[in-house]
Amino acid sequence: MNDTAKTLLQRINDGQATVGVIGLGYVGLPLAIAFADKGFPVLGFDIDQAKVDAVMRGESYIKHLNGEGLSRVVQAGTLKATADFSRLATADVVLICVPTPLTPQREPEMSYVVDTANQIKNSLRRGQLVVLESTTYPGTTDELLKDILEESGLTCGQDFFLAFSPEREDPGNPDFGTTTIPKVVGGVDQVSGDLAERIYDQAIARTVRVSSARAAEATKLTENIFRAVNIALVNELKIVYDRMGIDVWEVLDAAATKPFGFMRFSPGPGWGGHCIPLDPFYLAWKAREFGQPTRFIELAGEVNITMPAYVVEKLQLALNDRGKAVKNSKVLVLGLAYKKDIDDPRESPAFELIHQLLTLGAEVSYHDPYIPAAPRMRSWPHLPPLHSVDLTAENLESVDAVLIATDHSAVDYDFVAENAPLIIDTRGIYREPLPHVVKA
Repeated sequence: MNDTAKTLLQRINDGQATVGVIGLGYVGLPLAIAFADKGFPVLGFDIDQAKVDAVMRGESYIKHLNGEGLSRVVQAGTLKATADFSRLATADVVLICVPTPLTPQREPEMSYVVDTANQIKNSLRRGQLVVLESTTYPGTTDELLKDILEESGLTCGQDFFLAFSPEREDPGNPDFGTTTIPKVVGGVDQVSGDLAERIYDQAIARTVRVSSARAAEATKLTENIFRAVNIALVNELKIVYDRMGIDVWEVLDAAATKPFGFMRFSPGPGWGGHCIPLDPFYLAWKAREFGQPTRFIELAGEVNITMPAYVVEKLQLALNDRGKAVKNSKVLVLGLAYKKDIDDPRESPAFELIHQLLTLGAEVSYHDPYIPAAPRMRSWPHLPPLHSVDLTAENLESVDAVLIATDHSAVDYDFVAENAPLIIDTRGIYREPLPHVVKA
């Protein structure tokens, strides 16, 4: 470890290292609060001035995030926010928490990482540690990111340090949060890994060191590909069992009683969230560089991608049984978030359901207690502006069908069943058969 690294290590150990967090969203903001809560001076960066202003007021714009914690560190002065990226030079540690979506061709869309790397490069100085947290393909950190940062004239591992530590946020999980979920850390080199491990040790209950940034990148992909494959499996079983007249939720409830050899996953209208719909394609794309097919992963992707179409087909058939077409029918989509009890709409299958219904000529409305207005989404840029409607008896009676896309606990499903003429249940809400409930 050279003198530059030793100086940074000392600042970390003394709690004096300034931590810069780029991207104050679902990953970056909780991370910024975690370090600020430990007394580190934290400077959050975001291109959205509205987020910067909210942070400086101590106001959380993320439902599941404790607003008291944010307010406390802002009032204490340990957390500040800015849209001025020229201030990156003041940070000793820079954590990158920006989106890594897919292109329409389902290839990695790295512009956010590239743009951020160029911003850092412009102010990069000796003695800084840069850590990428955004989910990505193996090799991003020590190929793409390293090359851009070294355009500054500084050398990685000597002048500055570089590592990867994947975010593991689970919005809405009451049992695990940013500081209690073990943190995987891998450096581009040994010293970079040592420094990254040390900084996370200050705020996270447990760090898990791996041999390289590539191993850390692969760890994140493996975790979510495991989930994607198993979600595809139960979605496929749902379709098969439906044809056989078997309730998949009853089967899963029974299977879950086995105390070994079975891990429950639940079917739904499609996959959603910031990782699971993306990560399998990141690895599949990178694997092609090595001439290695990923048939199992890609098949799981195909199954999950087709689920919204399956749900819409079930709705079409149910309406047809009632002498109606989808065109001009009024459909209320119940739930916009990608999973229950959160306000996170990223990659939610509800948007694809709305898109397909609108394409078929339906009149679509939605209700979500946590998302009052549907945000513009990268994957569905042409959807019209929509606002959550009240879940009243009048509104339920006025539609031709209610499509349950998200099973929020705050919804009174008995009330929905009493007033809606037709319900398409994609989440297994209604376990007892009802004549106007169709499971999808």
